Amino acid sequence: MRPPKITAAKAVSDRVLVVEFAGDESRRYDISALLAREMFAPLKNPALFKAVTVEPGGYAVSWGADIDISENELWRGGEPA
Repeated sequence: MRPPKITAAKAVSDRVLVVEFAGDESRRYDISALLAREMFAPLKNPALFKAVTVEPGGYAVSWGADIDISENELWRGGEPA
């Protein structure tokens, strides 16, 4: 089963996103485990992390052109909110 598309995302702390999906479902996703990877290291900056946006089509959340997390990872790796 494919995960639903993302409709909204918000940083609720310096490491946790609440992501809303089509069908009125939400997931809490903690990025702490990703921060060891070079690609995600800039997200240690709280101001950058809070600037999360939803990619057109709802396929990912992103921070600029270089950092993103797919809807699949957010859905499967997140906890129901």
